Amino acid sequence: MGQDMPARNTRSLLRLAIAGTGAAGALLFAVAGTGVTAQKGAPDLVKARTAFQACAACHADKPGVKRLGPSLAGMYGKPAAQVQGFAYSPALAKAKLRWDRKTLDRFIASPKAVVPGNRMAYPGVSDPAKRAAIIDYIESLR
Repeated sequence: MGQDMPARNTRSLLRLAIAGTGAAGALLFAVAGTGVTAQKGAPDLVKARTAFQACAACHADKPGVKRLGPSLAGMYGKPAAQVQGFAYSPALAKAKLRWDRKTLDRFIASPKAVVPGNRMAYPGVSDPAKRAAIIDYIESLR
């Protein structure tokens, strides 16, 4: 009976460890589905990448990859129309914009209103939360 006791304790501890791991996993899964991020105030990059998919039809998120539009990798905080080898419209080239949050928000909302004569055919994103998520993703590509 004395030998049986340690085995029983070991099994109990093992069950407790497994149950605790399962509970922690369930909690992590539940939190992940809520958009809660590891750092308070940090952007939810999964949500941001999903929002960016509308842009990905024409813009790459990898440097040097050209599509219908230029790659958006590394452009956050920089002057507009600066990707080497991309033929920008004269309107955008002359616009003197810097891609910060405020400018990107306005441009993504209505590209033609911000830079009349630019070649971007996309009509814009009316949802401010979706624009913010797209900007979060572009900013993460620095």
